[in-house]
Amino acid sequence: MTKELSCEDLPEVMDVKHIQKFLGLSHVTAYELANSNEFHVVRIGRRIKIPKQSFLEWFYGKKQDA
Repeated sequence: MTKELSCEDLPEVMDVKHIQKFLGLSHVTAYELANSNEFHVVRIGRRIKIPKQSFLEWFYGKKQDA
């Protein structure tokens, strides 16, 4: 079993695997969350990159401007 990550362990630009480890989700569920438009993601080809600040604001319940 992989170790979960803390906020301090997260890189400034995350991959879906970082969300998976941080929240303790399955691979499929982490991708579903990344594709849910709940927080800002950057798509580079097939890759998904997530800014740490955007993700943590969503996680802690801070509102994003639409």
